[in-house]
Amino acid sequence: MKKMLIGISVGIISGLFASGGGVLLVLVYTNILKLDEKEARATSLFCILPMVTLTAFLYNNNNFINWSLGIKCAIGGIFGGIIGGKLLSKISDKYLQIFFILFLLYAGINSIMR
Repeated sequence: MKKMLIGISVGIISGLFASGGGVLLVLVYTNILKLDEKEARATSLFCILPMVTLTAFLYNNNNFINWSLGIKCAIGGIFGGIIGGKLLSKISDKYLQIFFILFLLYAGINSIMR
């Protein structure tokens, strides 16, 4: 039940803000469910796929998607995902945590400065 509630909560936040689902899951998986860094990231990616697919379908029904931009970014994202997936197995958990913290700080500061 706890894991379903986590999924529901993250799904709501991801659907509202169109981002953050995977980031939130990594934080929950590492801090609450005590998964190691790599397992948390891989499980997060697996879990967000159905959430993102359904949310994109709902956004499309409201004509919110810029298909030209989205397709171009998705192609780049596929290549980036391949590179990131290969790097994940080569980077230690400690450095993953540091990079993740720096990313969150950057994203938070960038959001505030808008």
